[in-house]
Amino acid sequence: MYQLVVFDMAGTTVHDRDFVHQALIAAMQAFGFQLERSEANAVMGYPKPLAIRQMLERRGADIALTEPIHQRFLEEMVRFYATDPAVKPADFAEETLLRLRAAGIQVALNTGFSRDIAHTIIRRLGWEDRLDAWVASDMVEQGRPYPHMIRYLMQQTGVTNPAAVAKVGDTPVDIEEGRNARVGLVLAVTNGAYTAEDLAPHQPDRLVADLREAMAYLLPSA
Repeated sequence: MYQLVVFDMAGTTVHDRDFVHQALIAAMQAFGFQLERSEANAVMGYPKPLAIRQMLERRGADIALTEPIHQRFLEEMVRFYATDPAVKPADFAEETLLRLRAAGIQVALNTGFSRDIAHTIIRRLGWEDRLDAWVASDMVEQGRPYPHMIRYLMQQTGVTNPAAVAKVGDTPVDIEEGRNARVGLVLAVTNGAYTAEDLAPHQPDRLVADLREAMAYLLPSA
């Protein structure tokens, strides 16, 4: 049995009406840069300052714009997650968190967002008492695909063996993060930002349709 399950937020445990893509596109457009949805989708899961910097570099633009563009994105995301009625738990998310904790397995969230957005989401959903830990990408030295967020959560929850950890996410960088942290199980859900066809080449241990199907691997007696 796993001691800790680390879940991604947007697209995995949080339904957000695809607003992350829209906010990133709008923030880039506000500074004169056109961004296709496919390019926005390619950076889902990454720390957003890193994603914005990479997109500016590809355009030969001034990387000093990274911070103001990220600030515009941050303002939109905090407003959205604090007030928009579309924000809600993903299908089976609350049931999954409750069942794992009832079985003695700790649960944690990590995200490519900053701590301001992450805290807004957790407070909005009323999950303060449903998590054993959470971490955002700006709370560690480097976000995904580096393993630092998972290691931070292990430290917070007292888990020392990465083989006792499972990672669940909906993007290729979630999979890479789990591999780099050497966790015991990497699950990719296909009802988030990427399809099964998109995720399969990145070789997660299992592709699952949603969190209900994930439970069969996280809690085998489920």
